[in-house]
Amino acid sequence: MAAPLTLRFAPPSPASAGEGLGLPSPRPRSPSADAPPLPELPGRRGGPAVPLDPLVSGLLSPVVLAFWLGVVATSVRSELRLPDGLTAGLSIYLLLAIGLKGGAELADESLAVVWRPALAAGIIGVGIPVLAYAVLRWRDRFGVADAAAIAAHYGSVSIVTFAACLAFLDAVTIPYEGFVTVLVALLEVPAIVVALGIAAARRPGTASWGSALREVVVGRGVFLLAGGVAIGFASGERGLMTVSPVFVDAFRGVLVLYMLDLGMVAARRLRDIRRAGAFLVGFAIVAPLVNGAAGVALGTLAGMSLGGSTVLGVLAASASYIAAPAAVRVSLPEANPSYYLGAALGVTFPFNLTIGIPFCLALARIIHPG
Repeated sequence: MAAPLTLRFAPPSPASAGEGLGLPSPRPRSPSADAPPLPELPGRRGGPAVPLDPLVSGLLSPVVLAFWLGVVATSVRSELRLPDGLTAGLSIYLLLAIGLKGGAELADESLAVVWRPALAAGIIGVGIPVLAYAVLRWRDRFGVADAAAIAAHYGSVSIVTFAACLAFLDAVTIPYEGFVTVLVALLEVPAIVVALGIAAARRPGTASWGSALREVVVGRGVFLLAGGVAIGFASGERGLMTVSPVFVDAFRGVLVLYMLDLGMVAARRLRDIRRAGAFLVGFAIVAPLVNGAAGVALGTLAGMSLGGSTVLGVLAASASYIAAPAAVRVSLPEANPSYYLGAALGVTFPFNLTIGIPFCLALARIIHPG
Protein backbone atom coordinates (compact mmCIF):
# COMPACT_ATOMS: atom_id res chain seq x y z
CA MET A 1 0.00 0.00 0.00
CA ALA A 2 1.34 3.43 -0.94
CA ALA A 3 2.51 5.65 1.86
CA PRO A 4 0.00 8.33 2.79
CA LEU A 5 0.57 11.71 1.22
CA THR A 6 1.73 14.30 3.71
CA LEU A 7 1.41 17.95 2.81
CA ARG A 8 4.12 20.16 4.25
CA PHE A 9 2.75 23.54 3.32
CA ALA A 10 0.94 25.47 5.99
CA PRO A 11 -0.63 28.86 5.41
CA PRO A 12 2.10 31.48 5.54
CA SER A 13 2.73 33.00 8.94
CA PRO A 14 5.64 34.75 10.65
CA ALA A 15 6.53 31.52 12.43
CA SER A 16 6.67 29.45 9.27
CA ALA A 17 8.15 31.99 6.86
CA GLY A 18 10.83 30.39 4.75
CA GLU A 19 9.76 26.82 5.37
CA GLY A 20 8.97 24.50 2.49
CA LEU A 21 8.33 25.46 -1.09
CA GLY A 22 5.57 27.91 -0.12
CA LEU A 23 6.56 31.52 -0.55
CA PRO A 24 6.38 33.44 2.72
CA SER A 25 4.19 36.33 3.67
CA PRO A 26 5.96 39.56 4.65
CA ARG A 27 6.72 39.83 8.35
CA PRO A 28 4.12 42.02 10.09
CA ARG A 29 5.20 45.40 11.37
CA SER A 30 4.70 46.31 15.00
CA PRO A 31 1.91 48.90 15.25
CA SER A 32 2.60 52.09 17.13
CA ALA A 33 1.03 52.57 20.52
CA ASP A 34 -1.47 55.18 19.37
CA ALA A 35 -2.37 53.52 16.08
CA PRO A 36 -5.65 51.61 15.85
CA PRO A 37 -5.32 47.88 15.20
CA LEU A 38 -5.42 46.86 11.57
CA PRO A 39 -8.34 44.67 10.51
CA GLU A 40 -7.55 41.04 9.80
CA LEU A 41 -7.48 40.11 6.13
CA PRO A 42 -9.50 37.10 4.98
CA GLY A 43 -7.62 33.85 5.16
CA ARG A 44 -4.87 35.05 7.55
CA ARG A 45 -4.14 33.27 10.78
CA GLY A 46 -6.32 34.82 13.44
CA GLY A 47 -8.77 36.31 10.98
CA PRO A 48 -12.01 34.92 9.63
CA ALA A 49 -11.52 31.84 7.48
CA VAL A 50 -13.07 33.41 4.39
CA PRO A 51 -11.29 32.34 1.18
CA LEU A 52 -10.36 35.10 -1.25
CA ASP A 53 -12.13 34.98 -4.58
CA PRO A 54 -9.61 33.33 -6.93
CA LEU A 55 -10.26 35.61 -9.89
CA VAL A 56 -9.97 38.75 -7.76
CA SER A 57 -6.78 37.45 -6.14
CA GLY A 58 -5.33 36.69 -9.54
CA LEU A 59 -6.15 40.07 -11.03
CA LEU A 60 -5.05 42.17 -8.05
CA SER A 61 -1.87 40.39 -6.99
CA PRO A 62 1.35 42.45 -7.30
CA VAL A 63 2.77 39.84 -9.68
CA VAL A 64 -0.05 40.26 -12.21
CA LEU A 65 -0.35 44.02 -11.77
CA ALA A 66 3.38 44.41 -12.43
CA PHE A 67 2.97 42.48 -15.68
CA TRP A 68 0.16 44.75 -16.87
CA LEU A 69 2.18 47.80 -15.86
CA GLY A 70 4.83 46.60 -18.28
CA VAL A 71 2.19 46.14 -20.99
CA VAL A 72 0.96 49.69 -20.45
CA ALA A 73 4.52 51.03 -20.50
CA THR A 74 5.10 49.57 -23.95
CA SER A 75 1.66 50.57 -25.23
CA VAL A 76 2.19 54.25 -24.36
CA ARG A 77 5.79 54.14 -25.66
CA SER A 78 7.29 54.81 -22.25
CA GLU A 79 11.07 55.02 -21.92
CA LEU A 80 10.93 52.41 -19.16
CA ARG A 81 13.46 49.65 -19.80
CA LEU A 82 15.17 47.08 -17.60
CA PRO A 83 18.85 46.48 -18.45
CA ASP A 84 19.51 43.20 -20.24
CA GLY A 85 21.97 42.14 -17.56
CA LEU A 86 19.37 42.70 -14.85
CA THR A 87 16.66 40.64 -16.56
CA ALA A 88 19.12 37.80 -17.17
CA GLY A 89 20.11 37.89 -13.51
CA LEU A 90 16.47 37.87 -12.39
CA SER A 91 15.71 34.78 -14.50
CA ILE A 92 18.76 32.97 -13.10
CA TYR A 93 17.63 33.79 -9.57
CA LEU A 94 14.06 32.59 -10.13
CA LEU A 95 15.11 29.28 -11.69
CA LEU A 96 17.66 28.52 -8.98
CA ALA A 97 15.32 29.55 -6.15
CA ILE A 98 12.50 27.33 -7.44
CA GLY A 99 14.88 24.40 -7.80
CA LEU A 100 16.38 24.83 -4.33
CA LYS A 101 13.01 24.85 -2.58
CA GLY A 102 11.67 21.96 -4.60
CA GLY A 103 14.77 19.85 -3.99
CA ALA A 104 14.65 20.48 -0.24
CA GLU A 105 11.05 19.26 -0.13
CA LEU A 106 11.77 16.29 -2.40
CA ALA A 107 14.39 15.06 0.07
CA ASP A 108 11.60 14.17 2.51
CA GLU A 109 9.31 12.48 -0.02
CA SER A 110 9.15 8.77 -0.86
CA LEU A 111 8.96 7.22 -4.31
CA ALA A 112 5.56 5.75 -3.40
CA VAL A 113 4.17 9.28 -3.16
CA VAL A 114 5.86 10.76 -6.24
CA TRP A 115 5.53 8.09 -8.94
CA ARG A 116 1.87 8.59 -9.84
CA PRO A 117 2.08 12.39 -10.28
CA ALA A 118 5.32 11.84 -12.22
CA LEU A 119 3.52 9.41 -14.53
CA ALA A 120 0.70 11.92 -15.02
CA ALA A 121 3.26 14.59 -15.93
CA GLY A 122 4.87 12.23 -18.43
CA ILE A 123 1.52 11.55 -20.10
CA ILE A 124 0.88 15.28 -20.40
CA GLY A 125 4.36 15.94 -21.74
CA VAL A 126 3.88 13.43 -24.56
CA GLY A 127 0.19 13.95 -25.29
CA ILE A 128 -0.01 17.74 -25.58
CA PRO A 129 2.60 18.23 -28.34
CA VAL A 130 1.09 15.38 -30.40
CA LEU A 131 -2.44 16.81 -30.18
CA ALA A 132 -1.25 20.39 -30.69
CA TYR A 133 0.64 19.41 -33.83
CA ALA A 134 -2.43 17.64 -35.23
CA VAL A 135 -4.65 20.67 -34.61
CA LEU A 136 -2.17 23.11 -36.13
CA ARG A 137 -1.68 20.95 -39.22
CA TRP A 138 -5.45 20.63 -39.76
CA ARG A 139 -6.30 21.79 -43.27
CA ASP A 140 -2.65 22.75 -43.73
CA ARG A 141 -3.08 25.92 -41.72
CA PHE A 142 0.57 25.73 -40.71
CA GLY A 143 3.54 23.99 -42.30
CA VAL A 144 5.40 21.14 -40.62
CA ALA A 145 8.13 23.36 -39.15
CA ASP A 146 5.79 26.02 -37.76
CA ALA A 147 3.31 23.46 -36.38
CA ALA A 148 6.07 21.47 -34.67
CA ALA A 149 7.64 24.64 -33.25
CA ILE A 150 4.34 25.84 -31.77
CA ALA A 151 3.58 22.33 -30.44
CA ALA A 152 6.98 22.23 -28.71
CA HIS A 153 6.22 25.49 -26.92
CA TYR A 154 2.76 24.38 -25.76
CA GLY A 155 3.93 20.93 -24.71
CA SER A 156 6.70 22.49 -22.64
CA VAL A 157 6.09 24.68 -19.58
CA SER A 158 6.51 28.27 -18.46
CA ILE A 159 8.66 28.56 -15.35
CA VAL A 160 7.34 32.05 -14.62
CA THR A 161 3.70 30.93 -14.90
CA PHE A 162 4.58 28.12 -12.50
CA ALA A 163 6.08 30.60 -10.04
CA ALA A 164 3.04 32.86 -10.37
CA CYS A 165 0.78 29.88 -9.66
CA LEU A 166 2.66 29.07 -6.45
CA ALA A 167 2.44 32.70 -5.34
CA PHE A 168 -1.28 32.69 -6.13
CA LEU A 169 -1.94 29.53 -4.09
CA ASP A 170 0.01 30.97 -1.19
CA ALA A 171 -2.11 34.13 -1.37
CA VAL A 172 -5.29 32.08 -0.93
CA THR A 173 -3.59 29.75 1.60
CA ILE A 174 -4.01 26.52 -0.38
CA PRO A 175 -1.24 23.94 0.28
CA TYR A 176 0.43 21.89 -2.45
CA GLU A 177 2.99 19.09 -2.64
CA GLY A 178 6.66 19.95 -2.30
CA PHE A 179 7.73 17.84 -5.25
CA VAL A 180 5.82 19.87 -7.85
CA THR A 181 9.10 21.41 -9.01
CA VAL A 182 10.24 17.98 -10.18
CA LEU A 183 7.16 17.78 -12.41
CA VAL A 184 8.39 20.87 -14.26
CA ALA A 185 11.46 19.01 -15.52
CA LEU A 186 9.36 15.96 -16.39
CA LEU A 187 7.17 18.16 -18.61
CA GLU A 188 9.87 20.42 -20.03
CA VAL A 189 12.20 18.00 -21.83
CA PRO A 190 9.93 15.20 -23.20
CA ALA A 191 7.47 17.62 -24.79
CA ILE A 192 10.16 19.42 -26.77
CA VAL A 193 11.78 16.15 -27.87
CA VAL A 194 8.42 14.71 -29.01
CA ALA A 195 7.50 17.80 -31.03
CA LEU A 196 10.90 18.01 -32.71
CA GLY A 197 10.83 14.26 -33.30
CA ILE A 198 7.57 14.66 -35.20
CA ALA A 199 9.19 17.31 -37.39
CA ALA A 200 12.21 15.09 -38.00
CA ALA A 201 9.98 12.20 -39.03
CA ARG A 202 7.91 14.37 -41.38
CA ARG A 203 10.91 16.16 -42.82
CA PRO A 204 14.03 13.99 -43.15
CA GLY A 205 16.15 17.07 -43.83
CA THR A 206 15.44 18.55 -40.40
CA ALA A 207 18.48 19.08 -38.19
CA SER A 208 19.21 16.31 -35.69
CA TRP A 209 16.87 16.44 -32.72
CA GLY A 210 19.80 15.12 -30.66
CA SER A 211 21.45 18.53 -30.91
CA ALA A 212 18.18 20.13 -29.90
CA LEU A 213 17.93 17.80 -26.89
CA ARG A 214 21.40 18.85 -25.81
CA GLU A 215 20.37 22.49 -26.20
CA VAL A 216 17.42 21.88 -23.88
CA VAL A 217 19.35 19.94 -21.23
CA VAL A 218 22.35 22.27 -21.00
CA GLY A 219 20.31 25.41 -21.61
CA ARG A 220 19.84 27.91 -18.81
CA GLY A 221 16.29 26.89 -17.90
CA VAL A 222 16.55 23.13 -17.38
CA PHE A 223 20.18 23.23 -16.20
CA LEU A 224 19.54 25.75 -13.42
CA LEU A 225 16.28 24.13 -12.39
CA ALA A 226 17.80 20.64 -12.23
CA GLY A 227 20.92 21.97 -10.53
CA GLY A 228 18.84 23.76 -7.92
CA VAL A 229 16.82 20.61 -7.25
CA ALA A 230 20.06 18.63 -6.80
CA ILE A 231 21.50 21.21 -4.38
CA GLY A 232 18.26 21.45 -2.42
CA PHE A 233 17.92 17.67 -2.28
CA ALA A 234 21.49 17.25 -1.00
CA SER A 235 21.32 20.03 1.59
CA GLY A 236 17.72 19.46 2.73
CA GLU A 237 15.60 21.83 4.79
CA ARG A 238 18.50 22.79 7.06
CA GLY A 239 20.59 23.86 4.13
CA LEU A 240 17.72 25.85 2.64
CA MET A 241 17.25 27.73 5.92
CA THR A 242 20.80 29.09 5.69
CA VAL A 243 20.03 30.85 2.39
CA SER A 244 16.33 31.56 2.95
CA PRO A 245 16.76 35.35 3.32
CA VAL A 246 17.89 35.46 -0.32
CA PHE A 247 16.15 32.54 -2.01
CA VAL A 248 12.86 32.45 -0.06
CA ASP A 249 12.12 35.79 1.56
CA ALA A 250 13.03 37.87 -1.49
CA PHE A 251 11.33 35.62 -4.05
CA ARG A 252 8.11 37.54 -4.53
CA GLY A 253 9.83 40.89 -4.86
CA VAL A 254 12.18 39.57 -7.54
CA LEU A 255 9.25 37.95 -9.33
CA VAL A 256 7.44 41.30 -9.47
CA LEU A 257 10.44 42.92 -11.16
CA TYR A 258 10.70 40.08 -13.66
CA MET A 259 7.00 40.30 -14.47
CA LEU A 260 7.36 44.01 -15.16
CA ASP A 261 9.93 43.22 -17.84
CA LEU A 262 7.86 40.36 -19.26
CA GLY A 263 4.90 42.69 -19.62
CA MET A 264 6.94 44.94 -21.88
CA VAL A 265 8.22 41.98 -23.90
CA ALA A 266 4.74 40.43 -24.24
CA ALA A 267 3.26 43.70 -25.51
CA ARG A 268 5.83 43.77 -28.29
CA ARG A 269 5.15 40.12 -29.19
CA LEU A 270 1.41 40.73 -29.32
CA ARG A 271 1.97 42.87 -32.39
CA ASP A 272 3.72 39.95 -34.13
CA ILE A 273 0.89 37.45 -33.69
CA ARG A 274 -1.54 39.63 -35.64
CA ARG A 275 0.18 38.44 -38.79
CA ALA A 276 -0.87 34.84 -38.07
CA GLY A 277 -4.59 35.59 -38.05
CA ALA A 278 -7.48 34.64 -35.81
CA PHE A 279 -6.83 30.89 -35.86
CA LEU A 280 -3.55 31.07 -33.94
CA VAL A 281 -4.99 33.62 -31.51
CA GLY A 282 -7.92 31.28 -30.85
CA PHE A 283 -5.54 28.35 -30.41
CA ALA A 284 -3.47 30.35 -27.91
CA ILE A 285 -6.61 30.90 -25.81
CA VAL A 286 -8.41 27.55 -26.16
CA ALA A 287 -5.31 25.35 -25.74
CA PRO A 288 -4.61 26.52 -22.15
CA LEU A 289 -8.20 25.77 -21.13
CA VAL A 290 -8.22 22.27 -22.66
CA ASN A 291 -4.70 21.40 -21.51
CA GLY A 292 -5.30 22.85 -18.06
CA ALA A 293 -8.47 20.80 -17.61
CA ALA A 294 -6.58 17.64 -18.61
CA GLY A 295 -3.80 18.45 -16.17
CA VAL A 296 -6.20 19.02 -13.28
CA ALA A 297 -8.03 15.77 -14.05
CA LEU A 298 -4.83 13.71 -14.27
CA GLY A 299 -3.47 15.30 -11.10
CA THR A 300 -6.65 14.39 -9.24
CA LEU A 301 -6.53 10.81 -10.56
CA ALA A 302 -2.89 10.61 -9.46
CA GLY A 303 -3.92 11.39 -5.89
CA MET A 304 -2.57 14.93 -5.70
CA SER A 305 -4.09 17.48 -3.35
CA LEU A 306 -6.33 20.35 -4.42
CA GLY A 307 -3.34 22.66 -4.71
CA GLY A 308 -1.18 20.04 -6.39
CA SER A 309 -3.82 19.28 -9.01
CA THR A 310 -4.11 23.00 -9.67
CA VAL A 311 -0.35 23.29 -10.17
CA LEU A 312 -0.28 20.36 -12.61
CA GLY A 313 -3.17 21.92 -14.51
CA VAL A 314 -1.36 25.25 -14.75
CA LEU A 315 1.82 23.52 -15.93
CA ALA A 316 -0.17 21.77 -18.66
CA ALA A 317 -1.86 25.04 -19.62
CA SER A 318 1.35 27.04 -19.87
CA ALA A 319 3.61 27.52 -22.88
CA SER A 320 7.39 27.79 -22.78
CA TYR A 321 9.37 30.82 -23.89
CA ILE A 322 12.77 29.95 -22.36
CA ALA A 323 13.76 26.35 -23.09
CA ALA A 324 11.60 25.69 -26.16
CA PRO A 325 12.78 28.70 -28.23
CA ALA A 326 16.41 27.69 -27.72
CA ALA A 327 15.73 24.15 -28.95
CA VAL A 328 13.57 25.28 -31.87
CA ARG A 329 16.20 27.72 -33.09
CA VAL A 330 18.68 24.83 -33.33
CA SER A 331 16.43 22.17 -34.88
CA LEU A 332 13.87 24.24 -36.82
CA PRO A 333 15.59 27.47 -37.88
CA GLU A 334 13.06 27.96 -40.68
CA ALA A 335 10.12 28.17 -38.23
CA ASN A 336 8.64 31.66 -37.84
CA PRO A 337 9.45 33.10 -34.36
CA SER A 338 6.54 35.53 -34.56
CA TYR A 339 4.19 32.52 -34.53
CA TYR A 340 5.52 30.49 -31.61
CA LEU A 341 6.76 33.39 -29.47
CA GLY A 342 3.81 35.62 -30.32
CA ALA A 343 1.32 32.94 -29.30
CA ALA A 344 3.16 31.73 -26.18
CA LEU A 345 4.27 35.07 -24.78
CA GLY A 346 1.87 37.53 -26.36
CA VAL A 347 -1.42 35.67 -25.75
CA THR A 348 -1.16 32.52 -23.61
CA PHE A 349 1.08 33.95 -20.89
CA PRO A 350 -1.11 36.96 -19.99
CA PHE A 351 -4.23 34.81 -20.43
CA ASN A 352 -2.96 32.28 -17.89
CA LEU A 353 -1.94 34.98 -15.43
CA THR A 354 -5.41 36.50 -15.28
CA ILE A 355 -7.77 33.64 -16.20
CA GLY A 356 -5.92 30.34 -16.58
CA ILE A 357 -4.65 29.99 -13.01
CA PRO A 358 -8.01 30.81 -11.34
CA PHE A 359 -9.72 28.55 -13.90
CA CYS A 360 -7.55 25.58 -12.94
CA LEU A 361 -8.21 26.15 -9.24
CA ALA A 362 -11.96 26.48 -9.80
CA LEU A 363 -12.01 23.27 -11.85
CA ALA A 364 -9.94 21.44 -9.24
CA ARG A 365 -12.43 22.45 -6.56
CA ILE A 366 -15.26 20.99 -8.65
CA ILE A 367 -13.72 17.61 -9.46
CA HIS A 368 -11.46 17.09 -6.45
CA PRO A 369 -12.85 14.55 -3.96
CA GLY A 370 -13.84 15.96 -0.60
